[in-house]
Amino acid sequence: MLKVIRIIFGTIAASLAIYSLITQNFLLTPYMLFFLGGMFLVMYFQERGKSNSIMYLLVAGFNIFVSIFTSLFN
Repeated sequence: MLKVIRIIFGTIAASLAIYSLITQNFLLTPYMLFFLGGMFLVMYFQERGKSNSIMYLLVAGFNIFVSIFTSLFN
């Protein structure tokens, strides 16, 4: 189940990134970062017992923080 959610978040983030690059419209970047953060959060829950799993949590938190910060102040 988590693998499916990770693939969905990754596909949405990649689609938003490709759309932004093609159209040169970078207003969707906070949403892309939010979905990337969601993908890393799901990856953290998948890898929770391993040694480098805390890195996924840090990256997810940073991505979600930056997406919220840029959407509020942009």
